[in-house]
Amino acid sequence: MQVNYKKASAQTHSRNNGTHFTHSTHFLTRANAFTLAETLITLAIIGVVAAITIPSLVKNYNEKAWATAKDVFEKRLEVATRQMNTEEKLAGYSNTMDFVNELKKYIKITRVCDNKNITKCFNKEVIWNEGEDPIDMSTIKNAASLGQDDWDTDTVAVQFANGVNAIIAYNPNTTQDPFNNTFAATAASMAILYDVSGNKNPNMNGKDIAHNTNVKQLAGVTGCLLPEEELGFCISQILGPQNGGYGPLTKEQCEEQKGDLGIAACDYDDDYWAGAVAKCGGVSKMPSQDQLTKLANYIYNTDSVSSSGTTSSLAMDPEKASQFLSASPYSDKFYVWSGQERSSNYAYYCNFNSTDTYWNYYNRYNSSGILAVCLDQ
Repeated sequence: MQVNYKKASAQTHSRNNGTHFTHSTHFLTRANAFTLAETLITLAIIGVVAAITIPSLVKNYNEKAWATAKDVFEKRLEVATRQMNTEEKLAGYSNTMDFVNELKKYIKITRVCDNKNITKCFNKEVIWNEGEDPIDMSTIKNAASLGQDDWDTDTVAVQFANGVNAIIAYNPNTTQDPFNNTFAATAASMAILYDVSGNKNPNMNGKDIAHNTNVKQLAGVTGCLLPEEELGFCISQILGPQNGGYGPLTKEQCEEQKGDLGIAACDYDDDYWAGAVAKCGGVSKMPSQDQLTKLANYIYNTDSVSSSGTTSSLAMDPEKASQFLSASPYSDKFYVWSGQERSSNYAYYCNFNSTDTYWNYYNRYNSSGILAVCLDQ
């Protein structure tokens, strides 16, 4: 920093009686300024800090925006299909186009494309598994393309008024129950793959691309988020208990669905574990104790994890754990529900910390950030 010092000149003052006197006052003034070099160094430091922090901030913002958009869209779609169920307009269609034309009366759709023109309403390509070649969406012609071999229906692509693009296949075996207000109408009636960012990138499964449990695969490719050949099972979704993930089932909802979901008993209050089970499509689509042990061995690059109790002195592989940590409310750990109940009040889960892992059980009425990991079996 450059500092300039100046000396004051002598000053003459006059008294009221007309006499004059002169005195010299010596003082120093200081003018502050940064040199060009100092300014450039400061700007360089700010640039380095920005380069490090901004990509992370943008990534977190995008993920939260996608999750919120998914949550809002799924709620709107469920409200629309429940109303169709109430008015007995959900079942009885022989093809997807007829179903979509009825759906338009309950949720605003701005454009509809048949299976010969899928990419006029949807992205041309989707990355189904990170690191693999993208899938040509013009080949998604029928329900079998989404893994539903028993549904003899074509696909239809639509653009919703809120900017979400989707591919839908109708389930011709759909049933309806107009007197059941908690009927899971969306899950019963369709397989839907949707993109909450429209035609914008990244067009990737697990990010801006999402789907319901009726989408088992895409063009013959299973949507395994981690290598199935290493784990021995396929993880299709990793969901947190907020922002488009899963929510609790009420006591009434759990009692109505427990037979179909494989739940033995329901909690007396809102049940987060049951909500995770419902989101995944049943207890059989949740990981077992043995599968969570295999997941731990994969995450920690070892084969020494115990199937019960605590295993310590481990080192979590941040790359292998990245998708779990992204869904977790914690920066350095995550918890995963199993499909195993302990009682109507408790269910088992596995805790993955940075240096240890353990098997335990937790209150079903309090999620505490425990993830729902859904399997494709």
